[in-house]
Amino acid sequence: MRILVVKLGSIGDIVHTLPALAALREGFPDAEISWVVERNLSEILRDNPLLDRLIEVDTKALRRGLMSGETLRAPRQQLRRLRASAFDVALDFQGLLKSASIARLSGARRVFGYSFAGLREPASSIFLSKRISVPKRTHVIRKALLLVEGALGIPVPDEARQFSFPIGVNEEDENAAIAAAEANGGGGKYAILNPGGGWPTKLWSADRFGKLADALWSSYGLTSLVTYGPGEEALAEAVRQSSETGKAQPVALSLKSFYALAKKARVYVGGDTGPTHLAVAAGAPIVGLFGPTEWWRNGSPRPEDVCVERTDIDCRVDCHRRSCSKWICMDIEVARVFRAVEKRLGK
Repeated sequence: MRILVVKLGSIGDIVHTLPALAALREGFPDAEISWVVERNLSEILRDNPLLDRLIEVDTKALRRGLMSGETLRAPRQQLRRLRASAFDVALDFQGLLKSASIARLSGARRVFGYSFAGLREPASSIFLSKRISVPKRTHVIRKALLLVEGALGIPVPDEARQFSFPIGVNEEDENAAIAAAEANGGGGKYAILNPGGGWPTKLWSADRFGKLADALWSSYGLTSLVTYGPGEEALAEAVRQSSETGKAQPVALSLKSFYALAKKARVYVGGDTGPTHLAVAAGAPIVGLFGPTEWWRNGSPRPEDVCVERTDIDCRVDCHRRSCSKWICMDIEVARVFRAVEKRLGK
């Protein structure tokens, strides 16, 4: 059997789909499994031990070529790569028009996706051969697993401890993580603080991250490695400057090296963003700071991990705002976050 996984991005979305990939490989050990992903988000999937083929696409270029009718070279090459295998099944885990159309363009004989309630863009259902229903308020990891189970009839794990996150990490990635920890005084005893986030409304203040780093040092002797990605240098530097002890040190790593770093962290603190989901995959003890999005949907599925959120305000129901005039859901005191860290470390 030839199976195509369609999950284009983001980093968090890709990580959340990895247990579904593991279930597919477990259920079909001899299948040829391919994954189509946006080229700029493909790093975490490269050299994946469970994938036979990684198909990297640029959907913006592909869409321009298809809509204009021009025989552009790049779109032609992408379509050839996509259609290089005679896929028996395509699974659209994204629920968007572009992902469902790519699943259909692959030439797969059957295209499976979610029912209307589970689609981010319901119009994408026109490209599906069969729609799989999932219960409301289902965590995104379990949602992907239920799509595999409903589409292909194979057993999937139900408990978080059974979830597998296959990521191909090499010695170079691991050495970079070790060097980053040692260079910043962490050694084998460090916390990871990640102040970044895709939306401004997801951010906890840099000043509070700095004060949290001071509390982690004074109470636990933990150096805080302040991880950041492209364009977040100033944010990480603001955290460093807010720390009076000087134990908050900015660290920039590749995604795979970050994953290796998170594997050995004593605790991780961050919002709803890609590095948090990678830290969950790495098995790091998690304290999540959630505001406009839901922990039950996007957070750690492990019961021992801790979420800090504002349940005393009335504007968080189905919020998902990227800008806000109130901006109070992430107004969380340092003491409260530190108590959550104490609770998680105690577990």
